[in-house]
Amino acid sequence: MPRSSNHKLKLLYLTKILTEKTDAAHPLTLTEIQSYLEGYDIYAERKSLYDDFEALRRFGADVEIKHGTVAAYYMASRTFQLPELKLLVDAVQSSKFITKKKSAELIEKLSSLASEHEKLLLNRQVYVANRVKTFNEEVYYNVDAIHEAIGENKKIAFQYYEWTVKKEKRLRHDGALYTISPWAMTWDDDNYYMIGYDSEAGIIKHFRVDKMTSVKLLDELRDGSDKFGNIDMGLYSKQVFGMYGGEREMVTLECDNQIAGVIIDTFGKETVFFGNGDRFLININVAVSPTFLSWVFGFGDRMKIVSPQSVVNEFKDLAAKVIDGYK
Repeated sequence: MPRSSNHKLKLLYLTKILTEKTDAAHPLTLTEIQSYLEGYDIYAERKSLYDDFEALRRFGADVEIKHGTVAAYYMASRTFQLPELKLLVDAVQSSKFITKKKSAELIEKLSSLASEHEKLLLNRQVYVANRVKTFNEEVYYNVDAIHEAIGENKKIAFQYYEWTVKKEKRLRHDGALYTISPWAMTWDDDNYYMIGYDSEAGIIKHFRVDKMTSVKLLDELRDGSDKFGNIDMGLYSKQVFGMYGGEREMVTLECDNQIAGVIIDTFGKETVFFGNGDRFLININVAVSPTFLSWVFGFGDRMKIVSPQSVVNEFKDLAAKVIDGYK
């Protein structure tokens, strides 16, 4: 039988068949592989397929044979194994800053890395309590633009919006552009943030990526290198609660032993505990903001701010305002 014009693509189609149709639990016999190849107008002799399998192995493909009544072949491993793909799918599905539409597109792409049999196992819906997906389809492009600006040492300009009580978007600063030097991206409390330097205000600011719109790279070089040169972003994220800025201070907290796990989860295992019976003390460097004070407030009598007195007073004022709201 004369060779078809597709014959030169034989190895490519063979790889496609093994990748999409097979796994350890679903191998294909030579007859089945020949049948699939014929679907691409490629007619292969059995002997030539043995040579093809060996060529694929030399190239790095993990083609294995399952011996039995009839020998069968399958792709034994891929760049991502099924448990890894499940983890990635779950992360995408439960991510708050990725829209439902983009989540579906990403999961479809991730699923293409598995066999068609394993793909069915990836068609899983992850439910997370109170999880709300963003509505901003620009998020993907915003992230890409910010990373590009960081890589090229450039400032960016963008608009920033908030939601009104009528559930409408309203641009902050009457739609005026923010000009910021982006320095880092971070994940905090299910949201993706850009951390940058505002040259006009002379301070570090945080912006929710899903609330940014019309992001553009500028030709101006970034400012703020002196502020970010020695920042440990992992430590910084622990110090700034909810990405709300504030003056960083060394705060001493007295905590009930029962919330030791919460402290470790929040500030890290390296946090030093000073034992004091049923309670212990910790010293933490945090940005004192309403978010931090509210976090402390949420533990009731299981957590107490010991010092400095200025922070104790801020906490008392916040508590008084909350109580006044119920009078």
